Amino acid sequence: MRKSGSIFLGIDVGTGSARAGLFDAAGKLLGSASSPIQIWKEADCVEQSSTDIWLAICTAVKRALSLSDVAGEEVTGIGFAATCSLVAVDSEGQPVTVSWSGDTRRNVIVWMDHRAVKQAERINSFKSPVLQYCGGSISPEMQPPKLLWVKENLQESWSMTWRWMDLSDWLSYKATGDDTRSMCTTVCKWTYLGHAHMQHVNENSSRDMEACGWDDDFWEEIGLHDLVDGHHSKIGRSVAFPGHALGCGLTSEAAKELGLVTGTPVGTSLIDAHAGGVGVMESVPDSEANESGDDDDAICRRLVLVCGTSTCHMAVSRSKLFIPGVWGPFWSAMVPEFWLTEGGQSATGALLDYIVDNHVASSHIANLAASQNISLFQMLNNLLAQIMHDMGTPFIAALTADLHILPDFHGNRSPIADPNAKGMICGLNLDTSEKQLALQYLAAVQGLAYGTRHIIEHCNEHGHKIDTLFASGGLSKNSLFIQEHADIIGCPIILPRESESVLLGAAILGAVAAKKYSTLRDAMKALNAPGQVIHPSKDTRVKKYHDAKYRIFRQLYEQQLSHRSIMAEALS
Repeated sequence: MRKSGSIFLGIDVGTGSARAGLFDAAGKLLGSASSPIQIWKEADCVEQSSTDIWLAICTAVKRALSLSDVAGEEVTGIGFAATCSLVAVDSEGQPVTVSWSGDTRRNVIVWMDHRAVKQAERINSFKSPVLQYCGGSISPEMQPPKLLWVKENLQESWSMTWRWMDLSDWLSYKATGDDTRSMCTTVCKWTYLGHAHMQHVNENSSRDMEACGWDDDFWEEIGLHDLVDGHHSKIGRSVAFPGHALGCGLTSEAAKELGLVTGTPVGTSLIDAHAGGVGVMESVPDSEANESGDDDDAICRRLVLVCGTSTCHMAVSRSKLFIPGVWGPFWSAMVPEFWLTEGGQSATGALLDYIVDNHVASSHIANLAASQNISLFQMLNNLLAQIMHDMGTPFIAALTADLHILPDFHGNRSPIADPNAKGMICGLNLDTSEKQLALQYLAAVQGLAYGTRHIIEHCNEHGHKIDTLFASGGLSKNSLFIQEHADIIGCPIILPRESESVLLGAAILGAVAAKKYSTLRDAMKALNAPGQVIHPSKDTRVKKYHDAKYRIFRQLYEQQLSHRSIMAEALS
């Protein structure tokens, strides 16, 4: 057993797997492991099992401990992060089905599930004041529409459910028995008003965790008045900042299942993307830090891209900024006492997988990658470099001059906030070769980067001053993806020293819960560290090219609206 300092455990549940990572007192990753989780997809319904997720977590944690040569008693603090999926459990803590199938295992509505589009439209029609704090309209990916869908379609499940919880809150509850919810989950996905909570605490000179940011009129108005009953017992009686120490730490049962020690401190959770922000936002090179001046001003000029299956765009500000079509402002939802602006793209890694998997040359490319022992996407990146060389193209981006993609295959989360938006591909031909697949992949990467540029420009037009990007998540490891984003947006992109920034962000929650740091921000500064900095191309031709393609990108959605209008008239 090592005799060095603290070790913090971060646990992250993504869409396809549960992961665990152990970090030392300097924020360096000692080792990590993952375990797959099951997912059911039927039309717009996407479901998982909380039982399966917990078992996958236990497997990942034990494997990470073994790989890191760390004993369970060496772990000083624990934090959880997870997708913003909705969990239903009964009074005994057992799963309650949320599925048409009636399968009792399927008690989680996954974040990407779009079954509640009509419920979201109906909620938005009431124009409740709380909606101004989520970009002016609620998304079907948030929890109120999903809750309303269950009430209207699965009445028995609705009656049986004792607690409705965000997945990361359920994980911390499962670990500790403490039902305190996170300011992050409740504010970002449930319409909880964190600033009202803080006003109550200040006025009462109290540090209690009473949940006083719920707007009861909103729940009554949308037809979910029963969630107000029992002082909001089903959706959260107490709410705390991320990293708040929960209960008495790990219960004996959870400790045994995880291979850890009873009583180990556990911090209030974060949504996975927000954990990525916590794990990277202070990863500033010394040169950048010295030039940036005031800490609060500097952090407000940063935007974090947490890019995996989907992408979240996280920026903070001292004042609340209302930005149409962009989620927020969310008080203390990521960095305590800062307002969070959250843009997003519902399908990024998922889109690239779709583009590749559905092309006839996909299996051939996959076989080539396997034969060279590299990833499929690295194979595509190499192929694009070869095509550029063969064609004498001045830069790689220019290969897609005749190919344009609008990446809204799963709707547009930001800044248009149109869940009915569709993907568009302009410039196809009959070529079915691996070369054509590589070009479609490149055009999709560019389409995603143009979407991020649109979000950043929109935020800056409404009060932000974003000029530096940080990237984390699986796609941040893709060099082509990152360079195209830097070139298209025109900002440097800082990669963290530790690529597993979501796991680090979760581990930071454990460090705060263990009282190793007095605030989350202090822990971020101590445990974040910079890695490589990717700068935009200095070739003026690259900027001119992307400016032109960006104009086409913006026009594609306008054309879609025109097409939608024409067909609506034809069907009327």
